[in-house]
Amino acid sequence: MRTKLFLTLAASMLAVGAVSTQGAFAAKSKSSEPLPFSAKEKANGAKYHPEILKEFGGAYQSPQTAYVERVGKKIALQSGLANSEGEFTVTFLNSAVNNAFAIEGGYVYITRQLAALCNSEAEMAGVLGHEVGHTAARHSKKRQKQATLANIIGVLGTIGGAMIGDNGGLAGALGGAAKQYSGQLAQLFTLKYSRGQEEQADDLGIKYLSKAGYDPSALSAMLNSLALQTAVDAKVAGLNAHSVPEWASTHPDPAKRVVRAATNAKKYPVSTVRNADAHFKAIDGMMYDDDPREGVIEGQEFLHPDLRLRFAVPSGFGMSNGTQAVTISGNGGKALFTTQAFNGDRKAYIDAAFKSVVGDQQQVNYGSIQQTTVNGIPAFYASANVQTQQSGTVTLTVFAYEWAPNQAFHFVTIAPANSTPFTSMFESVSRLTDKQAADIKPRKVRVVTVGRSDTVATIAAQMAYKNFQTERFLALNGLSGNATLSRGQKVKIVTY
Repeated sequence: MRTKLFLTLAASMLAVGAVSTQGAFAAKSKSSEPLPFSAKEKANGAKYHPEILKEFGGAYQSPQTAYVERVGKKIALQSGLANSEGEFTVTFLNSAVNNAFAIEGGYVYITRQLAALCNSEAEMAGVLGHEVGHTAARHSKKRQKQATLANIIGVLGTIGGAMIGDNGGLAGALGGAAKQYSGQLAQLFTLKYSRGQEEQADDLGIKYLSKAGYDPSALSAMLNSLALQTAVDAKVAGLNAHSVPEWASTHPDPAKRVVRAATNAKKYPVSTVRNADAHFKAIDGMMYDDDPREGVIEGQEFLHPDLRLRFAVPSGFGMSNGTQAVTISGNGGKALFTTQAFNGDRKAYIDAAFKSVVGDQQQVNYGSIQQTTVNGIPAFYASANVQTQQSGTVTLTVFAYEWAPNQAFHFVTIAPANSTPFTSMFESVSRLTDKQAADIKPRKVRVVTVGRSDTVATIAAQMAYKNFQTERFLALNGLSGNATLSRGQKVKIVTY
């Protein structure tokens, strides 16, 4: 979350295959090869590229950047969409969300978080090949034709849907939020691929791996790591064991997808090239998780050193820090922490915050604005009951803090009527001291070699987290719960 906070797109874009902006499938007469990018597609890609950089943390300039670009261009060329690697633009994004995607015109993206999840160069190439496969098959034009308000409502709509129902509840009421905070780019990115399209992209990614000389089974291994990480993310976010993440609910079953990819890989010539050591060498020391310049999550706390800001979420809730907002989720409700223009007029601020959620066409009767002080910070808030089609009445609250002259931040929360799950969170907002802010350090990926007496437990204990250390370690390394380690084996950990 940067100094200027807006609603994040990242929360609605979990995992491989979540996004792309391509047209309908095209082929050269009877050939299975795709048509090269048209001049229009290249122009569209060039138009969207700066917006994507803005939304997803910008390009990550690091020692790993050249490596990621090289691998991405190599795998993209296998698609036949262009005649040279130079016609592709591969961007390494400074984002702590596990994500990769591609847009028309040869623009390919992967976040540093997802690059770190990969356990070999071939796995990273497989991820990028999958995304390029979506562009080669021009899946998004079909997807855009099927777009409805229910699946372009943006992040707040996703929050409402997650609590109340996928296509009902607050979907209509929250449409205005998408218009104000997300725009055309977000609408394209929140559309969903069909399961058939995901499987086709998997097949193309495997094909590209083989053509590039990699082990074609690497994509299956990466999908397994992604499934493990998604399960950990759900736990960290406070979701129960039966909650299904957004990407998994619209994609093929993760376990079946892993098996399917492994089976399909056997159709291609055998190769053992994964370049795991090269990948580990490249990512060793790379920043992991939140960039402190955008705030960090430490257990149940969110800390922003530049803003000198802190708050804590209740037990049973988790957070996701995007480049533009903090998303809070749990079984008892959903929330966002964000900001908007403030000139000292509290009523105007509250009105604008409610309008951003329900849109211009619906009036929110929130009654009077309440005023208080939270840890010495002037605060003001209002709540309203909103009637939904499928789940009855829910309570929508805006709780704002006058942080400085002409600067305010606020929570937007959605909870079942007559429940107050976020009271402690509202009361936890406080200012960090200079020393507390200076003590906030970035996390980094470290590659370590397993020693004679090392076990999963001893190495996982080195992970720089207050919770789920073992689960995080296993997912980061693509290991199952009953995995054992061998002396001399290289594994990844996260440290400060």
